[in-house]
Amino acid sequence: MNSRKRVIIITGLSGSGKSSAARALEDEGFFVVDNLPLALLPKFLDLAEQGVRFTSEVAVVIDVRNRDFLAGFETTLEALRQAGHVLEIFFLDASDEALTRRYSETRRRHPLGLQGGVAEGIRQERQLLSGLRGQATAIVDSSRLTPHQLRSKIVRLIRGDENVLPLVVLLQSFGFRYGLPAESDLVMDVRFLPNPHFIPELQPLTGVDSSVSDYVLRQQETHEFLSRFKDLFAFLLPQYQREGKSYLTVSIGCTGGQHRSVAIVEALRSWFSSTGVTLELVHRDIAKG
Repeated sequence: MNSRKRVIIITGLSGSGKSSAARALEDEGFFVVDNLPLALLPKFLDLAEQGVRFTSEVAVVIDVRNRDFLAGFETTLEALRQAGHVLEIFFLDASDEALTRRYSETRRRHPLGLQGGVAEGIRQERQLLSGLRGQATAIVDSSRLTPHQLRSKIVRLIRGDENVLPLVVLLQSFGFRYGLPAESDLVMDVRFLPNPHFIPELQPLTGVDSSVSDYVLRQQETHEFLSRFKDLFAFLLPQYQREGKSYLTVSIGCTGGQHRSVAIVEALRSWFSSTGVTLELVHRDIAKG
């Protein structure tokens, strides 16, 4: 059995975003353990040799909550390297101002500030971790990062820009008659377009039929709507990706969800695919007429 693993040690200042970094790695398929005593790390990795199967990518959060974790740090890391594991250290940091604000907002106690308060706890922690910070593979300053931006930064550190998974867009049609899709991030109402329902030969058909689609798409209002809609999303999609959003649901509705919304979604299919997103397409109410 090949037990060689990629091991990322997440450490750094309390309140700097270590939990968010750990969740980002877990979402990427890492086996994540929080607050593991350093002395147990080699034994934890040895579990793979004993038939306990887990991913070859492991992340461990180790920090000053375990007061003795610095004592044998160098020895333990060298033993892991000798065993063939690939080690990386992600050091999460933030300004004193940002850390103080976060502790004030959450009303949590700093693990080292039980006597002297948050400011003194931050000072002591910086002093304790100064040597470890100098050994870090990557230092991530989260002072000005939102949780989504921090997640995106962590994913790029482990995967590289070219391997970051594309945004998944669920593009769906629906009928307002049957209620708004609860999972929607964005809803567009196309009931302003001429309705094929009132044309006898089109009424029994749906927006996937060429005669209905042709009718909807040849309207001047439709041309202008599609042009403006594409411009909007050409702007929005990179912004959502920059913020670390991984899944976006765009719902386009008409009265019954059979004609106009279906035709519009079908017309947008190729355009969304050309933007580099992973596209999923659903016609929620097409069969309810």
